Amino acid sequence: MQLAAFLAVGLTFGATVGAADPPPSIRGLFLQQLNDVEKKLNSLAQAVPAEKYGWRPGTGVRSISEVFVHVAGANFFFPTMAGIKIPAGVDPKAEKNVTEKPAVMELLKKSFAHAREAAQSLSDEDMGKPAKMFGQPSTVGAVFFTMATHMHEHLGQAIAYARTNGVIPPWSAKE
Repeated sequence: MQLAAFLAVGLTFGATVGAADPPPSIRGLFLQQLNDVEKKLNSLAQAVPAEKYGWRPGTGVRSISEVFVHVAGANFFFPTMAGIKIPAGVDPKAEKNVTEKPAVMELLKKSFAHAREAAQSLSDEDMGKPAKMFGQPSTVGAVFFTMATHMHEHLGQAIAYARTNGVIPPWSAKE
């Protein structure tokens, strides 16, 4: 319960938790974070012009489209560590094969729907169950926590790429 209380303070970003309110569960916190990062990544993917999707800051690093598709791929992959299958038809090489803006945006949206369904299919109690994460002993909750941090890591990368190309993230643009 101490971890959940710590996370409730550190991760809710403005959500008000009163003294009488129980702290959100790991699953609840994940879903809050998922909603936040989903809105930001989808709006940023929309704001970046299609002709910039192939831009990359240098050799050997992901392009803009590859960053968005990498997040999508991880949204399908991480839940497998909790025993949830990747939906049929998901291209394991999508990062290199899905490059056009409409297809990238569609895949990103589907991946967030899958991540949400995966979390909602589990109970709060399931979050404490054992899991293997990258071959190491872990818990289902840690898998989803890592998934959330992964999404935010690449949101930061996508923001940097967008700003380098003169695109201001829609949620931070002055009105």
